[in-house]
Amino acid sequence: MEQTNMEGKWTSGQNGPVGKGILLVTVILSLFLLAKTINEFKLSGSIGRDYSPENVISVSGEGEVVSVPDTANITFDITEEAKEVPAAQTKVTERMNAIIASLKGSGIDAKDIKTINYSVYPKYEYQNEPKAVGGEYIYPPYPVNQVIVGYTVTHTVEVKIRKVADAGSILASLGSFEVSNLSGLSFSIDDEDALKAEARKKAIDDAREKAEVLSRDLGVRLVRIVSFSESGNYPPIYYMKAEAAYVDGRGGGVAPTPEIPTGENKIVSNVTITYEIR
Repeated sequence: MEQTNMEGKWTSGQNGPVGKGILLVTVILSLFLLAKTINEFKLSGSIGRDYSPENVISVSGEGEVVSVPDTANITFDITEEAKEVPAAQTKVTERMNAIIASLKGSGIDAKDIKTINYSVYPKYEYQNEPKAVGGEYIYPPYPVNQVIVGYTVTHTVEVKIRKVADAGSILASLGSFEVSNLSGLSFSIDDEDALKAEARKKAIDDAREKAEVLSRDLGVRLVRIVSFSESGNYPPIYYMKAEAAYVDGRGGGVAPTPEIPTGENKIVSNVTITYEIR
């Protein structure tokens, strides 16, 4: 029903200015009360704040991935001595350049040949002749002088062999160059991070399944994950030490090509997940 004042203007009704004003005030008041209620919940720690759950369960899971290694790694030294440093360096450089050329000829990329040490050390000798003191000769031990008689230069290189089948022939080739300390033949997986992620996913799935079974047995409900931890076991596999592949080129002739079994690498992920329950 419409009403008019003395001047004949419409002043009330559901769609009039007064009704709209009341509705607006009601909406504002409702929003204010809602905001205040949410704020009270926040202050009480129930919404918008982290809190320590009182009821939790912890489960562990394990994931395992087995893969055949696709990369072999070796290190070796070239060492030379001379009375002067430049002469020793020249000898080392000439020998190393020949070896690197051979490695590249075997299909090794330049980026997979890396220097990991280059050192120069003086070589000392001690004067051990008897010493005349007061008309008598005194024999060692007594303080003697160190005399530099030369220098030793060592160049150490690490090689990554991406074609594992070639590892045996490359070892034989390095032996024929009379390298020193040929060692560290180990096998690894080039893209190991992808396998670690796969093992971790299996471990998480294992833990989740255990948590679901446990929650059903206990008659509770899983609410959320409150903590997660992981430990892993990623051991490289070592097969050969230096002397096993070393051949003295001065008298040993050409080295036979050894068989190099690669075996398998196992990647294991262990996780622990804690769930809040209700």
